[in-house]
Amino acid sequence: MLYRALLRPLFFTLPAETAHHVAFSGLRVIESVPGLAGLTSMLFAHRDPRLEVKALGLVFPTPVGLAAGFDKDAVAMHALLALGFGFVEVGTLTAHAQPGNPKPRMFRLPADRALLNRLGFNNGGSEAAVARLSRRDRRFGVVGVNIGKSKITAEEDAAADYALSATRVAPHADYLVVNVSSPNTPGLRNLQAVEKLEPILRAVARASSEACERAGLDRAPSLLVKIAPDLADEDVDASAELAIALGLGGIVATNTTISRDGLASDAAYVSSLGVGGISGAPVRARSLAVLKRLRGKLARDVAIISVGGIETAEHAKERLDHGATLIQLYTGFIYGGPRTPVTIAKGLAL
Repeated sequence: MLYRALLRPLFFTLPAETAHHVAFSGLRVIESVPGLAGLTSMLFAHRDPRLEVKALGLVFPTPVGLAAGFDKDAVAMHALLALGFGFVEVGTLTAHAQPGNPKPRMFRLPADRALLNRLGFNNGGSEAAVARLSRRDRRFGVVGVNIGKSKITAEEDAAADYALSATRVAPHADYLVVNVSSPNTPGLRNLQAVEKLEPILRAVARASSEACERAGLDRAPSLLVKIAPDLADEDVDASAELAIALGLGGIVATNTTISRDGLASDAAYVSSLGVGGISGAPVRARSLAVLKRLRGKLARDVAIISVGGIETAEHAKERLDHGATLIQLYTGFIYGGPRTPVTIAKGLAL
């Protein structure tokens, strides 16, 4: 209530990306002060054995996770897990550090409970993130790592670019996601075509396995691919078939949409913001439809992480009822505030 009544109105007076950095300053404090993340976990986290999910060779304390894009550089993993997320997916990390697209590049659409962003994989690079990932306290929970193609890398060199990041982060990741579905890196979504995606996934799987073997680990992290809501149904089916053929751990569905259909926000205003992907409530229906289609093709032991427009326990339950293994929040977390993951988890336990 405090967040919605007081803090959110204050945050929403700031530009969206500025507000994100301000909020992250608080998370960094929790992350850096010894014992504070543990205390935060005692105050926020909700542990209920009924909520545990066994998937991807892991045990998730709740099915409610944080999507990639919030903690791009893996700097607040413990703090975010302490807020009650069952798992946190960091990134998107690229092989080369990059500043992302010019600012401003993130905007709110309050009438739609949505965000529009064209951040462009701004991050310090996968090599820099390894230093933090390697020091994380695994007792806090599950951390997945999302990797993407560097903007400077040509499409024909994409497999090697992804493989380099996989080599670096795989020994420190609980699961690994190949992101080919952001609309904010030129040409990236072209890689969702099966003939281009398959060699990337094979290269990542090989690099991950070899890196983990060199590190003396018993197994490599499960590999998933993240797809866009804008795929045609036949391309969703092809993604499912590829996941089966390659023995992937699962699919993350879905990323942001480039569609502007059905928005409540003023069309001229939205147009003035320019290009970018929209997340939040406008993606909800399509994300659910993609989930249903995927689950119709995939066996239950192939995980589906459903993301897009989830804000309440009812939304989360609907996804789980239709075959999601796990769910993720992003925009719903920003609009709902820090107690959102716990509120949803408690609602699922009722």
